[in-house]
Amino acid sequence: MKNRQKSAKSTTVKEKRYEGFTQEERGAMGDRVEEMKTAARKAGGEAEVLSKIGEMQAPDRALGQRLHAIIKASAPGLSPKTWYGMPAYARDGKIVCFFQPAQKFKTRYATLGFNDSANLDEGAMWPVAFALTELTAADEARIAALVKKAVS
Repeated sequence: MKNRQKSAKSTTVKEKRYEGFTQEERGAMGDRVEEMKTAARKAGGEAEVLSKIGEMQAPDRALGQRLHAIIKASAPGLSPKTWYGMPAYARDGKIVCFFQPAQKFKTRYATLGFNDSANLDEGAMWPVAFALTELTAADEARIAALVKKAVS
């Protein structure tokens, strides 16, 4: 046998670091995988949404509980489900609106968002997400109106 020496170039390990997804984004993707598994088992729904809301920290939990009540009352035809680990509400399997807690991505405010299946179109430009830090009676009325419009 011949004794072959490897060049220094071939034995040097180049360390590459992929700085793509954050820990929170990877967590959300993991949540989505679990949701798809749950959907495949025909589980989930409102119990899962209420469980996710119950896991939230105090400010987000209070907003999530109140939004859940408003959305259920304003659009009883929407089906609660989780979406990327967040409470969401769907029609015909498509997410219409969702609640993103501030703690999810360590932001300073929670978000009520609407997807493209929501009927909120107004001309060439309209809002599809709203920052929430607290809910007043006026805010609750506006959210109820938005949800009703979204499903109209």
